[in-house]
Amino acid sequence: MNSPYALRVRDLAHRPGEMREHSLDIEVPDAMGAGVIAVREGSTLHLDVKLEGLHEGVLVSGHASAEATGECSRCLIDISEPVEVDFAELFAYDASEDFDFFVHDDHVDCEPVVRDAVVLSLPFQPVCRPDCPGLDPVTGERLADIGERHAPEVLDPRWAALSGFQGAGDDTDDTPTQSPEGDGRTA
Repeated sequence: MNSPYALRVRDLAHRPGEMREHSLDIEVPDAMGAGVIAVREGSTLHLDVKLEGLHEGVLVSGHASAEATGECSRCLIDISEPVEVDFAELFAYDASEDFDFFVHDDHVDCEPVVRDAVVLSLPFQPVCRPDCPGLDPVTGERLADIGERHAPEVLDPRWAALSGFQGAGDDTDDTPTQSPEGDGRTA
């Protein structure tokens, strides 16, 4: 097997109770994740793996850590955040068993297990900080860079024709006026 995730298990195969631990630093051959944030190709992925021989197969469990990079989904600046995941999967000896993974040529390939764990732990909409204000909807500037300013009032074009009536016909004036008869009464 040519995969950097492949581990030899010849000494554990069909030996229940046998255990071995590995610590690996792998250069990621293909990016993990395809969204706004991912563990990029060429990044370093650290694996602490424990292999245990069982009657049905080899139990592979461990911890993976890496650095995911991408951009903030609100303000679009570059971000980086750590990824820490645990995983466990049984690799069966017999392909007729109801398992998803199998021991092939005295090796187990941990890549699909590690990839699934890492990709599922990535945030769907990553942010640079929890209270990121995002971008100004009019200018497109980062609101965190320009500080606090009030957005200009945008008048709905459907109501624009009514702005000409402002003040017209507004007789809310409280000054008394004389009645048209001129008898001194106020209207």
